[in-house]
Amino acid sequence: MKNIDKNSLENAFRLFESNSINKIETGTTKGLKEIHHFLFDGLYDFAGEIRNLNISKGGFRFANTLYLKEILVKIELMPENSFEEIIAKYVEMNIAHPFIEGNGRSMRIWLDMILKKQLKKVVNWQFVDKTLYLQSMERSPINDLELRTLLKENLTEEIDNREIIFKGIEQSYYYEGYEKDQE
Repeated sequence: MKNIDKNSLENAFRLFESNSINKIETGTTKGLKEIHHFLFDGLYDFAGEIRNLNISKGGFRFANTLYLKEILVKIELMPENSFEEIIAKYVEMNIAHPFIEGNGRSMRIWLDMILKKQLKKVVNWQFVDKTLYLQSMERSPINDLELRTLLKENLTEEIDNREIIFKGIEQSYYYEGYEKDQE
């Protein structure tokens, strides 16, 4: 694992160990920016900053920076009353992709915070298959049923279980291609 990734992983663990996670706004752009800043502060100059460059991944263009701030306001106003509404909000935030780097890792924590607050559940990410997750995320802008089904099957009420949270963080880094054993 490269130093920047190892350091941000350690920052992610510290976010929970220090209970700083409990001081972050849930379901807001401000809260997502705070998570991103906590994970990447000192590692990226743009930690916690909304991007001002257009980006794409695998041929998919994320929200254009001309409209990004307006889009983020609309996403923030989306309801969070049910699992389906929360996943719809998560999908829209993924389409917005507000940061140059580190969106997935930040947004999975953001998603779990919303689920914890609204439904008293979190995703047990250690059981969410990487390939199935990434494929369902790719297809989610068209239809989020596959993503909803995959994540719903892996919800847990053990919202304060340290092992579930930390294994979930490690899995989040694995989704992005980082493994602890890499040097």
